[in-house]
Order: sequence, then structure tokens, then C-alpha cells
Amino acid sequence: MQQLKGRLIKFLRQYNESVRGLQMDLVLFQDAMIQLMRIARILYLPKGHALLVGVGGSGKQSLTRLASFIAGYQTYQIALSRSYNVNNLLDDLKVLYRTAGLNGKGITFLFTDQEVKDEAFLEYLNNMLSSGVISNLFTREEMDEMCQELVPIMKKEFPRRPLTNENLRAYFYSRTRQHLHISLCFSPVEEKFRTRALKFPGLFSGCTIIWFHRWPRDALVAVADHYLQSFQMVCSTTIKTEVINAMGIIHDGVAESCSDYFLRYRRQTHVTPKSYLSFLMSYKTVYKQQYDHFARLAERMNGGLKKLAEAQESVSELSKELVVKERELEVANKEAEKVLQTVTLQQLASTEIRNKVQSVKDKAQAIVDEIDRDRAVAEAKLEAAKPALQEAEDALNTIKPADIATVRRLGKPPNLIMRIMDCVLLLFQRRLEMYQADMERLCPRPSWSESMKLMTNSGFLTLLVTFPKDSINAETVELLEPYISMEDYTLDVAKKVCGNVAGLLSWTRAMAYFYSINKEVLPMKDNLVKQEARLNRAMKDLQATQTVLDEKELELAKVQAVYEDALRRKKVLMDDAEHCRRKMTTASTLIGSLGDEQARWTDESKSFKEHIISLVGDVLIATAFLSYCGPFNQDFRQTLINAWHKEIRIRKIPGSALVNLIAMLTDQTQLGEWKLQGLPTDELSVQNGIIVDKASRYPLLIDPQGQGKTWIKNREKSNDMLVTTLMNKYFRQHLEDVLSQGRALLIEDVGEQLDPALDNVLERNFIKQGSMFKVKVGDKEVDVMKGFKLYITTKLANPLYTPEVSARTSIIDFTVTMKGLEDQLLGRVILSERQELESQRLLLMEDVQANKTKIKQLEDSLLLRLASVEGSLVDDVDLIVVLNSTKSTAAEVSRKLEIASETEMQINTAREEYRPIATRGSVLYFLIVEMSLVNCMYQTSLRQFLNLFDIALSKADKSPVTLKRINSVIEYMTLSVWRYVIRGLYEVHKPVFSLLLALKIDLQAGRIRHEEFQCFIKGGASLDLNTVRPKPHKWITDMTWLHLVALSNLNQFAIILDQVQQNERAWHSWFDKATPESELVPDGYQQSLDPFRRLLLIRAWCPDRVMNQAAIFVTASLGQKFSETFVLDLDSVYAESTPRWPMVGLLSMGSDPTSQIELLAKKYRLECRTISMGQGQEVHAHRLLMHSIIAGGWVLLQNCHLSLAYLTEVLNLLLDTEQLHEDFRLWVTTAVNTQFPISFLQTAIKFTTEPPQGIKASLKRTYTSFTQDYLDISGQPQWKPLVFSVAFLHTTVQERRQYGPLGWNIPYEFNTADLNASLQFIQNHLDDIDVKKGIDWKCVRYMLGEIQYGGRVTDDYDKRLLVTYCKTWFQEAMFTPEFTFAEGFEIPKFTKLPDILNWISELPSTDSPEVFGLHANANIAYQSKKAKNILDCILDIQPKDASAGSGETREDVVYRMADDMLNKMPANYVAFEVSEKLNQMGVLQPMNIFLRQELDRMQRLIGMVRICLTDLKLAIEGAVVMSESLREALDCMYDARIPASWTKLSWDSSTLGFWFTELVERNHQFSDWLFNGRPSCFWMTGFFNPQGFLTAIRQEVTRSHRGWALDTVALWNDVTKHTRDDVIRAPQEGAYVYGLFLEGADFDRRNLRLCEAKSKVLYEPMPVIHVQALDISKDKEIPSSLLTNTYICPVYRKPRRTDQTYVTSLYLRCPVSKPHEHWVLRGTALLCDIR
Repeated sequence: MQQLKGRLIKFLRQYNESVRGLQMDLVLFQDAMIQLMRIARILYLPKGHALLVGVGGSGKQSLTRLASFIAGYQTYQIALSRSYNVNNLLDDLKVLYRTAGLNGKGITFLFTDQEVKDEAFLEYLNNMLSSGVISNLFTREEMDEMCQELVPIMKKEFPRRPLTNENLRAYFYSRTRQHLHISLCFSPVEEKFRTRALKFPGLFSGCTIIWFHRWPRDALVAVADHYLQSFQMVCSTTIKTEVINAMGIIHDGVAESCSDYFLRYRRQTHVTPKSYLSFLMSYKTVYKQQYDHFARLAERMNGGLKKLAEAQESVSELSKELVVKERELEVANKEAEKVLQTVTLQQLASTEIRNKVQSVKDKAQAIVDEIDRDRAVAEAKLEAAKPALQEAEDALNTIKPADIATVRRLGKPPNLIMRIMDCVLLLFQRRLEMYQADMERLCPRPSWSESMKLMTNSGFLTLLVTFPKDSINAETVELLEPYISMEDYTLDVAKKVCGNVAGLLSWTRAMAYFYSINKEVLPMKDNLVKQEARLNRAMKDLQATQTVLDEKELELAKVQAVYEDALRRKKVLMDDAEHCRRKMTTASTLIGSLGDEQARWTDESKSFKEHIISLVGDVLIATAFLSYCGPFNQDFRQTLINAWHKEIRIRKIPGSALVNLIAMLTDQTQLGEWKLQGLPTDELSVQNGIIVDKASRYPLLIDPQGQGKTWIKNREKSNDMLVTTLMNKYFRQHLEDVLSQGRALLIEDVGEQLDPALDNVLERNFIKQGSMFKVKVGDKEVDVMKGFKLYITTKLANPLYTPEVSARTSIIDFTVTMKGLEDQLLGRVILSERQELESQRLLLMEDVQANKTKIKQLEDSLLLRLASVEGSLVDDVDLIVVLNSTKSTAAEVSRKLEIASETEMQINTAREEYRPIATRGSVLYFLIVEMSLVNCMYQTSLRQFLNLFDIALSKADKSPVTLKRINSVIEYMTLSVWRYVIRGLYEVHKPVFSLLLALKIDLQAGRIRHEEFQCFIKGGASLDLNTVRPKPHKWITDMTWLHLVALSNLNQFAIILDQVQQNERAWHSWFDKATPESELVPDGYQQSLDPFRRLLLIRAWCPDRVMNQAAIFVTASLGQKFSETFVLDLDSVYAESTPRWPMVGLLSMGSDPTSQIELLAKKYRLECRTISMGQGQEVHAHRLLMHSIIAGGWVLLQNCHLSLAYLTEVLNLLLDTEQLHEDFRLWVTTAVNTQFPISFLQTAIKFTTEPPQGIKASLKRTYTSFTQDYLDISGQPQWKPLVFSVAFLHTTVQERRQYGPLGWNIPYEFNTADLNASLQFIQNHLDDIDVKKGIDWKCVRYMLGEIQYGGRVTDDYDKRLLVTYCKTWFQEAMFTPEFTFAEGFEIPKFTKLPDILNWISELPSTDSPEVFGLHANANIAYQSKKAKNILDCILDIQPKDASAGSGETREDVVYRMADDMLNKMPANYVAFEVSEKLNQMGVLQPMNIFLRQELDRMQRLIGMVRICLTDLKLAIEGAVVMSESLREALDCMYDARIPASWTKLSWDSSTLGFWFTELVERNHQFSDWLFNGRPSCFWMTGFFNPQGFLTAIRQEVTRSHRGWALDTVALWNDVTKHTRDDVIRAPQEGAYVYGLFLEGADFDRRNLRLCEAKSKVLYEPMPVIHVQALDISKDKEIPSSLLTNTYICPVYRKPRRTDQTYVTSLYLRCPVSKPHEHWVLRGTALLCDIR
């Protein structure tokens, strides 16, 4: 084996080198090598194919790949995608056929059951394995092309074979079969495996089957050893070996626990070898993390302790150093004092000179200040002249040289120009001509010649611009005055006269104005010149004095430097001494401050070492928890962990006494963050959070309430998480995006199958390329970036995931717990009622969390500083600051934590006061969840419930008294939730919910004990009548007695059996009362029984009154409103709705809410657009939806169960569309469908509409749909009575359904269409009748009884009943005043619709069965059946982990039952003895042939039951595997029901106890007949095939009469007066039978005819009946004379009357006053068995 192993390892290494990205790390233990050799041997063989059967992860694919590689073959596997279909498969098969058949290369086709997207795939594989030929795989052209390529190859191999097309094709397919090898990897877990074995036999017959069983213990150990042998662990080799062995035991234990978990909780879980490998890898990862963590802590602790020890040694050295420093400091002080004296003298001299300098500076500064003031005044005055000057300058700029030249050329210029130039001459102080007056203008005559001279100067304009304005004097201005003062000496006049030269006028005026300003400024300017001269003299004096001062300052600086040097030396010495003193103080303070920490750290350092040693076992527990505990609930997890602890202690593996998984795998900071992110704080939720965070596989959350999904969304909010679904058309793109971008991906609301594209991602088949990783998604390689995370959630409460899914993902049961939900609801209550309290609590939690984190950080920081100090600790002075800060902060934080602890206690005390509200809410929610087990459509999300909860908090009556407010909220919430849920339940389930609500509330409150609850729902169903105390009185039924026996096990009814026996008269009298629940109970029970205990008593005695007492109990427990009939109000449904919440109407037989919805739309004046869903309607529905979403209005999608796939798209549309019109609403109607999307139901508001119950309600509904015009549509007087009669018939046939088999053998779906068709026929018939002949009643009865209503009827006896109704009512007597349908129900004589409706309103609300022709006892049967169905329903939804009242587990109870039944089981028949006895009796006699057939059936049944019980005991003991059939048998036996496999070979019965009793009794009859001869009277109930018994009688009678033929012989019977005990001998002909019961009537034994049944007697035992045969060869039927006053009574095996239970018909006489029609309406029948 070692040589083989070495060679295989070599092949494995070569395989890994040759394959890219799919390297295999296989552990080749002995079993693996054996399986590998088997696969390799099969693949080596021509036409060798393998079927590998085992759970996912057991190595099937890996070993196939390696075996194929060893054989030199290529391995081919399809790349599955969501769009992969049959065409893609055919393309892949073409590749296989070309490779094998054309190229002649060996190829292995690896195909798994996970790749069966379509069952048609298997049909092709079946053909491949059977014949190797797939028809039409290749086109003719492709085949011809391949055949041509094969010609030279075939010639070479078969030179003499003709090269025909047929031969070439045969050669191609033979090569294909020789080189193509198929390896099928299937899982045997699901039912599909068995089904496929039957449907595709070629898959099994064409393959060699290899079973991959669970890895043996040595294989598990070998794999663990392979992974851990080189892994470094702090333990001895022996301990490491024990750890490896323990790992195998843990895995095996969990695998076995999966079966136990399924048995107890009906939740399927799997562990596979892949789970084990994940366990091993997790162990290595977690161990390394934990080791590194504790090693790092220990290292830091030890480093800090070492530094403290060094500090203690440094203190003495520092004290010596300080003495030397102080001496040096004293010498330095003396030197500094000497230098200080010299410095002082120099400073005095320097100060005197500095004062002189300062005096000179002050004088100079005064002069400067005065100059500045004068200059400011002058500049201010000059500033006033600036505008005029600027104006003059601007005017000059307008004058061009050309303008001057123009003026100069003027022969006689205007006078104004000449005057202007005179002014210019005056300003320039040029000579003027002698004064001559100009009398015309009253001014001097201009000196134009002088002006011309001035203008001839080429720089004339420049002279003007640079004119020295300060040269203007008073005389000049005085000479200008006459000119300027003239009226025409203005700019405007000048512009007209002179043009551009007018600027000279402005300039002259500005100069005159400037002088007026400047004459004041000129003296100031002169003064400034004088002051500046003074300033210059002062500055020279200052400079001379400053030179003297600088010399003195230089001398002082030299002396000062000497002094400072002395001081510096002194300061250095002082600093050194102070530093030394501080270091010494620091060291002392540090050592003193860290004294406590030093001791604690020393202990912690030791603790860390112990932790490291304990990690071996602790990590084993932790990683087992991470790898295996996810799918289990809290209790089962704890059981597993306890078992692992025990195993570790047995193997003496180091470890903690009790591993705190939460503390080990997380910390308080992370827990606080999770809490703020929405993770519930109960232990299960925290554990789930740890598994999500730490598990090595991607998490798959079973999250029906959506809490896990909410937490993940909040947790990854900052990481840009992408949310998608598998149904999203962009799912593949989303997956590729998040992989390549390193983001988180949440796939929500998955089903039980995952997309194949996820396979490589889930298995982390990442391909490394350099530093990057890639993964194959379908046929595309995608980069995997750091940061990628994957979360998967499902809303399925109990999904059945395959082992493959369990191996690839970490399945985590995130189902909310009752305690967890209670805490959440309490938070909501406090937030509503005491918001400040909840806010304070949340702030306190955050503060506490922050403080704890701060303390941890401070300690970590301190340790880090201590450990990271370089050199001596006393050199780090800052450390003392950190230490003091740490100490003070730690003290403050500790004080805050103490205060917080006290505050938290106060807050919690205040919070607890409101807990009853949260408790009630939790009970309500979990009851709502249980209702989804009753019907898959009853889905309610936690979000919907929380909305109801919040509404209750806001709308309940307010009160300052806390207790009163709490009661008010509880009452309002309970009623509102009840109404919300009841509205969405079918009528049959409404009492179930109401009763369960009262029971659950009382159970939670402790008013009902668990054993009482079990007694109520089970009664005595599991008891055997033959093993309990004998029944004391005949009037007590068997079932009642068994119920009483079960009731006697309760303390309060411990002596009831004795009381019934001793006080028979009182109990019998009480039992016979019409309403025993309201009568006095005998034997003192009246006062001691509360409503529930009275309900237990009524359940035992009077099954028909159970619901009446249940209503009393519900009223007492919850209130009157909870027991009243709920009336649907669509208005309230609409009022609660929003555009995003669809409204779902659950359809039932004969109901459709469409008309009500349309009427409601009209009421609100909204358009309701309706579409009936079905194939191809999705496009039209989408168009309607989009239009209504934008424009408003209602959309009604009918019959959505026909388009389930579209509903997910509709929901996404409602939730994802940003803006919905406020008037938009979506209404949906659907029938019950198990595939209906849960998310849609959990978003929707649900309601049910069912036909009204009772004659009054039904007639009212019918007539409400009529109009007066419709009633007047026919003028015939018979029209209105006939309308009412047809309506009454319609009501009757519907209402009769509630009575079960007494009403109709088959509950037909009569509906409004039948009524409308019948009324239309009546109308047409009346329109066409001949007035003289009248109504053709035969035609009317035929049309109604055979066509309109009879067309639905398939049972002959139901047809007889319907025809009888028509015959009784539809006749001419209908129009007489005396006619009534039943007492109190005549035809109304009104003609107006309102009058008829008023008349209907006065009818009684409850109907007696006699209205329908039934006996009053029918109501007892109806009520009993109703109660039984409700109790069975409650029993069905109970959790399977409920233990028996004595504390036994389910397995213990069933084991005891199986043991007891095996002890009582009849012995097997010996074939030889049976044959011998039958030969003696006459083996060919008809009755003996019948006996032989019955014995064969009984033997098969006994053998099968015996094997089942034996195997069940072994399975409970753990000796054999608990198969699916054994699990079903265990559940049924625990619930006192008959397993389906037993029923298949036997008969129906109400309870397991009755069934087993009947088995024993039947076998007794057969055994007695066989060994003691033919009995005188036969128990017909005890036959498997009673029809065969009756046929045998006919054969026997026929043979005894010569000339009779079997086909002309009919059965006949006579009812005798005898009982079974009276019959001594058999009749001469025929046979006596007994054991029949009469239902619907009684039998008058004196007159031997039918009579009315006794009150409360549902089944009357019949006397012995003589069954014989008559020859009817003459008339071909029984003579009518014999049938006069005879009722042909059907005989059924069981109360359930169907074709399968029908036996024959017997003939019973009936009184003349009550003909056979009376008994037909009564539903009278004979039953072989009533249990």
C-alpha cells in the first residue's frame, strides 16, 4: 500500500503541475486509494462508465479527475450558467463525440446531479449509456464530413470493411463508445435519486456503481494528521495525536447529530467531508490568530515588567549622582556673583548716556511732528484747487497746435479770443500795448500783436502746461479781474466763438482761482523750509551723541557676555541636578504607581502562558462551533458543545473548563458595534454574528424575519455593498462587478437551489496570477480583489438544502428567537412609552462601551509605552505624564462605570415594568409564524408585525397609570393583530387561530400546563382499547373512554374513571343534555373547573360541543370580540394599504372578490384595470402596471397562481420604483400554491373571501345580486317562485357540503355560474311554454338535476340525492300556499326586491340540518368533524421537539410504543400450515380462495409492520440509519397516526390505537377461520376486500343451483333480529354478516325497518344480516315487488364515502310514511367501520 500511495502521490503532483487553477490537495488514505483504483479500473475499460453515489464533498469529482489523468484521458465538465439549456448540452456533447469518435482520444465526461438543470439532460445521458447514439446530434453535413475524415483511419484498422456511410457511422459510434467514459456523480440524499433510477434505468444499468459512504474514522484521522502534522502547536506529540483523533470523533458525532436534529425539529442539516476540511483549516487559522494574540500580549506584559525592574535598580544610582551635581552648582553660584558686580557699574554709565540720546531724540521728534502738521494743512488747502487745475489741464489737452495756428492766421479774430490772449499775456507777465479803452465792449483794447508773438512760439502749449503757478501775484490777478468779470467771458460763449481754443479761457480762470488758494499756502511753505533747517541741525547733534552711546553699549555687551556665560554654566548645573532629582522622583512615582499593575500584570503574564497551553483544546471547541453549529438552534448547539467538552476531558487535551466562545472569538467593542448595527443581543444572535464574521465559508443565512439581512446591510453600509437576487437579470454582472471591485455582495431571498455561477466563488477556487487572484464565473475569468465579501440570505423558514450547498456555504439559522424578539419589542415599547428612558439607556450603553474601550486602550497604550521605551525607563519623563493621565482617566472611567451600573439597574427596573407588552407581542408573532405551517399562503413578515405593534402603541388608550396603560396596549395589540391575521385566513382556519391564540397566551402565563395542552390536542388517540381499563358502560363510546383514560392522567381528573363508573346515572344524564357545556357537571366538577379544564372534559365526552366550549374559553381568556364572527371589510384593507403594499385575495371554492373590488373602486372614483393572468399575459400586465404607477388607478391581477414567476418581477417593480402615484394600488387574487413567492406574501396585505355560510346569508347574497328589473323580466306568474326555488336549491347544495359525507360523498364546487345558467334556462323555458300544458316539470327536473347542477356530480349516490331534491321540490305543488321546502322555509309571496330582502333578513341565522333533509344528529357529526380537523391542525403544527408529559423524549415514547406493539403483534403464518389447512377445507372453494387472498394480504402487512417496528427501534438506538420512511413512521406514531406505508397495505383509521386493535381483531378472524373452520357469522369489517367476499357468496350460491349463471345472479339480503352472539350455525345458503353500522337513521328491530335516529346516536349497530343471492335471469333486475318500500342503502368501509370505500348496496325496508326519498335526503348509509 505504501508503494501504491507513493505512486499515486507522484501522479497527483504531476496533475497539479499540468492543470491551471484547479490544484487538488488530496489525502490518499486507504479508502480513498481503494475508490481511486476502482474508478481508474472502470475508466481503463473500453465503454467503462462509473456512477459514483455519495454526498457532496466526499471526493467523487476529485478522484475521477485524478483517475482520468492517470489513464491519460482529458476530463471534460460542462460550464453551467443560468441560461444553460438542452441546446448548450448538445453542443458540449458534440465536443465529446468529436474528441472520442473522430480524434480517437480518451475523454472522461464528468457530470454531477447539480448540473441537471433540466431532466431532459438525463434522457440524453441515458441514450449515451444505453446505445451510445443520440439521434440528430449532428446534422447530415456534419456527420458526412466526419465520416470522410474517418475513411483513412477505418481503412487502416479494417481494410476489408466496405466504406459505406452506414459502416462509417457505425465505426464512428464504436470509437466514441470505446474512448468516451462517463462518470456520474450523484447524491443519494434526495428523493430525486430514486425517481431518476426509475425514469432513466440506463444511468444505472450502463454504469458500474461505486458507493461513497461516510468517511471512516481512520480516514478522518489520516486527513487531520495530514493537515496538522507540520503545524506548530504548543503541546506534546501525544496531545497533538489526541487532538487529531478528537477531530474525527467530533465530525462523526455531528454527522450522527444531524439525524437526531431532524427527528426532533424536522430541520434537515448535513455535514460532508468538505465540512471536515473546512473544520481543519479553520483550526489552523484560529489557533494561529489566538496564539499570536496571546503571545503578543505576553510579550508586551513581560517587556513592561522588565522595564519596571530596571527602573527599581536605577533609583540608587540616581541619588548618588544628585549629590555630585549639587556641589558643582554651589561653585558656579559664587563665580556668577563676582561678574555681576562689574556688569552693574557698566550698566550705570551706559544708562546716563542713553538718557542724553533720548533727550535729543525727543527734540528732533517734536520738530518732525510740527513739520508734518503744517504740511498737512497746506496740502489740504491745495487739495481744494485741484479740481479747477484738473479742469484747466483737461481744457488745454483739447487744444491742438493746429487750433493755435488757425487762430494765428485769422486776419481779424473775434474780440473774445483777443481778450483771452491778453489774460494769457498778463499771466506770463508779457508786455501789453498802452491802455486804450474799447467803448463798445467796455474793456481795454486787446494787445493782439503781442499775442501773436507769444503764439508763434512753437512750445506755446508746453509753456501753458508747465506754467509756474506759484509766480502768480496779486497784481496779476488784479489786472485779470476786468477781463474775467465780463459777461461773455464764459466757457460756453468761448466754445461758440473760439472752438477748441476755448480751453485757454478755462485755464486763465483756473490760474486766477489757484492764486486765491495759493496766497494762503505760500507763507506755510516758507515756514516749512525754516523748520527743515532746524531739523537737520538736531539730527547732527543726535548722531554725535549716538556714537558715544554705541561705544558704551559695546563695553557693556562684553561684560554682559561674561555674566551670561556664568549664568549658563550655573543653569546647566541646576538643570542637571533638577533632571536627576526629577528622574529619581519619576522612578519612585512610577514604581509606586505601577505597584498594583505590576502584581496584576505578573498574574496576567502567567495567565497568558496558561491560555496558550489551553489553546489546543479551546480552539478545537471554537472551530468546531464555527464549522458545524450554524444550522442548529440554541439548545442543540449547547448539546454539541457539551459533548465536545466531554470528549476533550476524556482525552486529557489541555483546555479551559468552560470555553466562553463569545469572549474568545470577539470583543466588547465589536459586540457593541453589532448591537448598534441592529444585531439582537440574545446569545443565539451573537453566536450567529460570530459565525458570519469568523467562519471560513461564505455565510448563508436562514432568515425568515429579515433581521440578519438588516444587520448585514447596516454593517456593510459604509462599504458600498451591492444587494441583488438570483432572479435579477443582471445577477451575473453584479457578481463580476463586486469581485473585480472588491466590494461586498448580498444575495437575498434565495430558494433551495443556488446559481451554478457561484460554485467556484463559494468553493474559493481562486487562480493565482502573480500577486492577483482570478476566479472562473461560468466561462469567464474575473479578478478577485481584496475586500470582496459574499452574504446569502433566504426567507424560507425550513429550507431543504442539499449536502453540496451545506458543504459550500456556512448555513446559519438566523430565525428570531422568542426571547430575542421579546427584548427587541421591549426596546420599541420603551422608545414609545418612555423615550427618554430608552434614549438614556442607549446613551448609557454607548458611554459604557466607550469607557470600556477607553480603559482597554489606556492599558494597551501604557503597556506599549513600557515595552517600547529605549534605554532606561527613568529616562522617559513623558511616561509619567502618560501614567498620571492614565491613572486619573482610569479612575474617572471606573467611577463612571460604577454610576452607569447603578443607572442601568434603575433603567432595567423601569423597563421591566413594560415587559408584559413585549412578551405578549412575542407570543403573537410566533403564533402567526406557526400559521404558515397550516397554509403556505399565511406568510407574515416581521416588518408587518412590527408595524402592527407600533400602531398598537400609538393608538391604545393613554393613561398616567402604568399598569392601566400596559393592559390597554396589550388588549389593543392582541385585538388588532387578531383582526389582521383573521382577515387573511380561510374560514376553516379562523377558529384554529383564535383557539391557539388563547392557548398560547395561557401557556405563556402559566395558566395551562404543557401536559394539559398535549392532552387537549391528542386526547386518547395513542391508547389501545385492549390495554386500558375496561369500559364500564356500553353507552360510552370507545373513543370517549380512551379520551377519559388520557384525561385521568392529569391530577385534576385523576379519579374521573371511578366517578363515571360509580355515578353512571348523573354522568349519563349530563351527557344527554343538548348543551352539556352550560349544564352542571356531576361529582363536584362544576365549581373546580375553569373554562379550559371544562374544555378538556367536553373534549373527552362530547366532541360535537368542543367548539362551543372553545368559544367560551376564548371569550374568558381574551374577550367577547375574539369569539365573534369576523366580517371582511375591503374598505379597511384599502385604508391600510400603500402604493408599495399589494393586496392579495386568497380564492376559495365559489368565491371571487373581483366585483367587490370594482365596486370599491367606483366608490372612490378610481379606475380599476383588470387582467386575468395566464400564459402570455405578463406583457399586458406589465403595461397596465407601468401606466397605473405613473397615472394612478388600481390594477387587479386575477389568478396569479398561473404566473408565479412574474410576481417576483412585480414586487421588484413596486419596491424599486422611486416614485409611485399616490392613488396607485395593486390587487391580486390567487389560489393556494406552495410555490407562491414568500417575499410577495410578506409584503402584501392578505384577505380571504368565501361564500357566506347559512341559508340566510346565501339567499341574501343571491338576491342582492338581482335587480327589480331582473325579477320583472318575465311576465309569467311562475317566474318569481321558480327564481326563489332555484336560489334555495343553489343554497341547499352548497350548504350541505359542510356536513361531509352525510351531505355529499364528494364536495362539489357549485358556484354562481350554475345558478345563473339554471335561472336562464327557467326564463327560456317559461318564455316558450304552452299556457294550456303548463311547465314541463320532467324537463325542468332533468335540466337541473342532470345538466346544470348534475353536470358536476360524478358519484351515483350524489346524483340520486340531487335528483331527489328536484323531484321533491320542482312540481306543480310548488305554487300552492301549503308548499314548504322545510319547516319555516316557504316561498315568499312578495314581488318587490326590497320586500323579499326584508323577508330573508328575518330568517334564522343558524340552520338546522333538518332544513336540508338531514337528521339533527348530522350537526353532531359536523361539529365533531370540525373539532377533529381543528385539533388535528393544531397537532400538525406543533414543534416536534415536544416531550411527553412524563418528561420522555419523542424517541423514548415511540420506542416504548414500538416495543409494546411488537409484543402484541400476531405471529407470522407458516406457508405450509396455511396450504395444508386450505387443502383440508377445499382449496378451490370460492370462500377458501377468498380466505387465501386475505391471508396473503394480512401476512404482508404483519411482516411489513414487524420489520418497520424492529428497524425503528434499532434506528432509535442508533444501530441502523434512520431512513425517510422510518422518520415518517416515528412522527406518525408519536402523533398517534398511522404511518403512510402501513396505510398503503391496510386501511384507514382515526387513530393508531384503533388501527392496531383492528389489526389484531382482523387477524383473529382469519386465524380462527383457518384453524377452526368456517365461522357461522362473518365480521365484514375485518376483510381487506369485502367485495371479494360478496363475490365469493354469489359464486357459492350459483354453484349450488344448477342452471344459474354468475352474471344473472344478484345479491339480496334479509335483516334478522339476531345479534352476533345469537347466531349458532351458518345459513344453508349465503352467509351471515355483522359489524355494520347505520348512519343517518336507526333500525327498528321489532318491525325490521328503518326509523328515525335517536338523539346523539350517530351510528346504530345493525343486527346480523343474511346476505344471499337471487337469480334475475328472467327480468335482468331485482323484481320491483321486492323493492316496494325498500331503501337501497349503500355500504362503505369507512365514514369517508368515496368510490374507493364503496362496497355494495343492501336493501332495507322503510315505513310507508317515510319512503325511500326521505332516507336519501337523510344521507342514510351502512358503514363497516366508524373509527
